[in-house]
Amino acid sequence: MDLYEYQARDVFESHGVPVLRGITVTTAEEAGRAAEDLGTPVVVVKAQVKTGGRGKAGGVKIAKSPAEATEKAGEILGMDIKGHTVHRVMIAEGADIAEEYYFSILLDRANRSYLVMCSKEGGVEIEQLAVERPEALVRVSVDPVQGLDEAKAREIAEQAGFDAADHDQLVNVFTKLYEVYTGEDATLVEVNPLVKTVDGKIIALDGKVTLDDNARFRHEGHAELEDKSATDPLEVKAQEKGLNYVKLDGNVGIIGNGAGLVMSTLDVVAYAGEEFPGSPKPANFLDIGGGANAAVMANGLEVIFSDPSVQAVFVNVFGGITACDEVANGIVQAFEILSSDGIDPKPLVVRLDGNNAELGRQILDQAALPNLERVDTMDGAARTVAEIASKAK
Repeated sequence: MDLYEYQARDVFESHGVPVLRGITVTTAEEAGRAAEDLGTPVVVVKAQVKTGGRGKAGGVKIAKSPAEATEKAGEILGMDIKGHTVHRVMIAEGADIAEEYYFSILLDRANRSYLVMCSKEGGVEIEQLAVERPEALVRVSVDPVQGLDEAKAREIAEQAGFDAADHDQLVNVFTKLYEVYTGEDATLVEVNPLVKTVDGKIIALDGKVTLDDNARFRHEGHAELEDKSATDPLEVKAQEKGLNYVKLDGNVGIIGNGAGLVMSTLDVVAYAGEEFPGSPKPANFLDIGGGANAAVMANGLEVIFSDPSVQAVFVNVFGGITACDEVANGIVQAFEILSSDGIDPKPLVVRLDGNNAELGRQILDQAALPNLERVDTMDGAARTVAEIASKAK
């Protein structure tokens, strides 16, 4: 889960990272009152969207009075930034900036470690800097067991070429940001810019944090950070039902057991769709895992059938611990559950293979469910569902 900047600021503050005051508002009038409450000569009006490039897009503006904050907020609210509509802005204290830096901690899956990236040259051109002058961006691997202690933080400050007089402050900020990373079970903590003010203070002026959803059970407060209004309603519905679902932009619903199988199914459906008019492609990722009982299958089908863009559904199951006859019975019972709820089934193509596959096929054939077609091979089922979706109106 990606956090908004104002949420990242609050998380930083809770871990002792130096930040500036900020007030989040949803109207221009509230922005003016927030600027007045902050009482500083200059405030910054910052669009709150989960994407980069806000400054270049005009989503960050300086205001030197409450009236000007009202005006600037009115210009930013409703703005489209890379497909994200601005619904709220943060009114933040202005800072007299002397220098801008960059600092981030992220998960390095390939090396099974954390990676710290740091540069004395932060700001809006950091991506360009990384390409054109990679030597200016220090990369330091951090052992998750040993962590980022003061010695490692000082090593980073030295490698990045910071002035020795600033090392103590930087070490404090770096270690506090690492506390955010580990304490909140994040996969990314980024500060751009991390600034040095004219009076010599090191402050996290902006923040980006991505939390690991798999660790949500350890953090009750993380649920409150989720902005459901900005999340696809079908993803919210699936989450409430405990399903591993991601909405895509195609018209073929996908259900499989196991993330690897589902990913492969997305590929074969996309490939098969190239043969037909409109090039049908996957509308979702939905992994029902190992427990494909009637309730799980009904929940999955209900979510996919609720998607108006879906023209046909492909259920692709390889029986292992969960046998195919259990899956087949789950599909039959799911149809009964959905029918009792007044939900009409969309065309469904089912492929069963693996443990008790033949018995599962017999169960589906005997049930003679409406709009259900059984195909024995994965490629054949993908081609069938793509053809059905291409003909749907």
